[in-house]
Amino acid sequence: MRTLVIGDVHSGLRALEQLIVRAKVTREDHLIFLGDYVDAWSSAVETIDFLIKLKDDFKCTFIRGNHDELCREWLLTKEENPQWLAHGGTATRDSYLRAARENWDTHLEFYAQLENYYLDDDNRLYLHAGYTNLKGVAFEYFDQLFYWDRTLWELAKAIDPALKPEDRYFPKRLTHYKEIFIGHTPLSKKDVVSPQSGANVWNVDTGAAFMGALTMMDVDTKEFWQSDPVHTFYPGEKGRN
Repeated sequence: MRTLVIGDVHSGLRALEQLIVRAKVTREDHLIFLGDYVDAWSSAVETIDFLIKLKDDFKCTFIRGNHDELCREWLLTKEENPQWLAHGGTATRDSYLRAARENWDTHLEFYAQLENYYLDDDNRLYLHAGYTNLKGVAFEYFDQLFYWDRTLWELAKAIDPALKPEDRYFPKRLTHYKEIFIGHTPLSKKDVVSPQSGANVWNVDTGAAFMGALTMMDVDTKEFWQSDPVHTFYPGEKGRN
């Protein structure tokens, strides 16, 4: 069984379908999605429908992203957050309005059941954004940091590559886990790029919301697969550009 981690989808269902084929995903694999399933492209409703059905046939873990929480808030209140609309929410709102269903109970249940983080049996941590507590995720005071924080990736990239976890100045909050896999901060908005690492942190958000590709990585071997640039599946759309 492979453990496959998937970066931010951002409604790029067509890219996700291609990626599953390219990686030759089987029912023996464990798929860990790092969040941000919506906001950018026009197939938000179809993406969530697909993911809901996917978990019936595959072992899936779905992490909560900030865009997922923003969409859930809109579905519950119908209050339009200008910041959300400006960063991909307009496409998601329009997708839901276009579908014109009477209720969205299955989608609301999906959003509500997303996990803030997942820790596997090999002490690998998966979450959308980050955390700040020096003792680790179990001690974090503010759940919102799991899907909004950007300091974890900034910290990981700033660490001297020569430092080792046992060294005095290696950041304490990174020492609790063998590896950490995140999305949230796109590695590029204009080009197709590979996943990147800093210290023991891997960033798998390769800009699917913009002009990048969607990425899936085998956490053991670090082999990865990518879709075509996601914007090519949605001609005439702007995404989050």
